[in-house]
Amino acid sequence: MFSSSKRVNSIVQKLLEPIEQGLWAAGQMLPGQRELAEQLEISRPSLREAITVLETLGVVRSLPGKGVMVLERRGQSLDEVRIPVAASATAEDVLQLRYALEPFIVGLVAQTVDDNALSQLRLLVLDMREAVEDRNPTAVASAYSAFHRKLVAITSNPIFLSVSQQIAGALEQSEGPALRDPEHAEQILEEHETILRAIRRHDSELASRAMRQHILNEGVRLNLDLRLPEA
Repeated sequence: MFSSSKRVNSIVQKLLEPIEQGLWAAGQMLPGQRELAEQLEISRPSLREAITVLETLGVVRSLPGKGVMVLERRGQSLDEVRIPVAASATAEDVLQLRYALEPFIVGLVAQTVDDNALSQLRLLVLDMREAVEDRNPTAVASAYSAFHRKLVAITSNPIFLSVSQQIAGALEQSEGPALRDPEHAEQILEEHETILRAIRRHDSELASRAMRQHILNEGVRLNLDLRLPEA
């Protein structure tokens, strides 16, 4: 669901530092993604993932046709904004949690998604396709992670946002192995394209079903015998 890799955390902290120092004040737009990626010497998919992390943390907001705006922080200092890493959890634990949460989340997104958010989801799937074609597992994982983070961010549900922060580290377990296998990466791309089509059609039931099947497939790819009520 979400990547908590040192790479993404490092980018998040690099973006937080100038915000904390007042170089990018509340209400100000961040530099364009191309400029930022060049400054930080990172790929644009990795930058988009880090920005999505900041969105889930309530630090920035993507605005249609304008860019990314810094938000005013209330009741929490930026020193407290870190990506928490959950305690030890098995891959089965992770997938059970995903199975419980993500079909609901994506169904909600399908009901409420606007054109701007839909465009961002499409871009992330395109990032995933490009990474799969390039056989770049790191870039595949980045786009995968950003796509699922974006779904959570779109809901604007503070409880979902809190949970996503608390479990970010453990959830990395469920994506890494499969994404490194080219054949599996192709399957995962197709599953996300199916999810995106359902969201574009605003079909909550279809989106939830597609996400549920994706998570079941993840279990198969990891050779897990998942204990799920409907499986």
